[in-house]
Amino acid sequence: MEHLDIVSEVKHQRIKTNGIWLHVAEKGTGPLVLLLHGFPETWYAWRHQINFLAHHGYHVVAPDLRGYGDSDSPIDPSSYTIHHLVGDIIGFLDHFGQHQAFIVGSDWGAVIGWHLSLFRPERVKGFVCLGFPYYPRSPTAKTVETIRKLIGDESHVCQFQEPGRAERAFARYDYLTVMKKFLLITRTDFLASPPGMELVDFLPTPSVVPSWITEEELMVFADKFQESGFTGPLNYYRAMDLNWELLAPWQGSKLTVPTKFVAGDKDIGFETAGTKAFVESDIFKSLVPNLEVVILDGHHFIHQEKAQQVSHEILSFIRKLSPNASI
Repeated sequence: MEHLDIVSEVKHQRIKTNGIWLHVAEKGTGPLVLLLHGFPETWYAWRHQINFLAHHGYHVVAPDLRGYGDSDSPIDPSSYTIHHLVGDIIGFLDHFGQHQAFIVGSDWGAVIGWHLSLFRPERVKGFVCLGFPYYPRSPTAKTVETIRKLIGDESHVCQFQEPGRAERAFARYDYLTVMKKFLLITRTDFLASPPGMELVDFLPTPSVVPSWITEEELMVFADKFQESGFTGPLNYYRAMDLNWELLAPWQGSKLTVPTKFVAGDKDIGFETAGTKAFVESDIFKSLVPNLEVVILDGHHFIHQEKAQQVSHEILSFIRKLSPNASI
């Protein structure tokens, strides 16, 4: 299988950063490119991009974010604020002796990329964001309350707030089934269940695995979550309101880092939640003035589903910003 070849060529190490040990997969030499995964993934979500970008002359590093895979997983949700997450990435840059890196982020990895660009723009050479735009912080309403008013109590963000609730719901299924329910998601509206129903019960389990992923690849994720559990990943959601408080000093700030926003036209809420309208709006362009927007045919995990297209979008963007890298 192709993925086994990719995995065998990748170097693994654990790096001490920001007080904890985090696992990274890396390959290649050249300008540093950091690939930041989302929920519920690991470094392995970038298996296609790692090979492709390394082949084209880049030093590619894909960590398991804190709480995931072979990285440490602090117990307390307050250890998962955006300041912790950005601090972890600064630690990687320092470890590799690089003042700047290209950042690619999907889902929660995109949230980290936006805030790294906000807090430390001088460390980011360019940012490729997959799927999740930068939304202006509400000066008055906390994030979870805003989502509750918009979608309701049964949104995934609201269901994930209570410690233990989602973990218990997920535990009714084997790990492969949980991976299929999330990674193979084709919903285009809000990620929410009917009243009184757990989201993981509501999400269908596809009977046929799509052509862009194999059962064996899904098992790589499942096996890793069986080892690490889901509490670390869910703690990102449990720190969202704390993030809202901590981000007050950056109220109204612009992001000046060169940015490429790539999304699937069938991503969760892309049409129904107004994501499409927002990323095409003057508001988004005023917040992120150095912005390029690309919409592809695809769903939420577009870096896996449309791996080749996404890899080319990343490469074309970083080549513009580092023309001296080898072909």
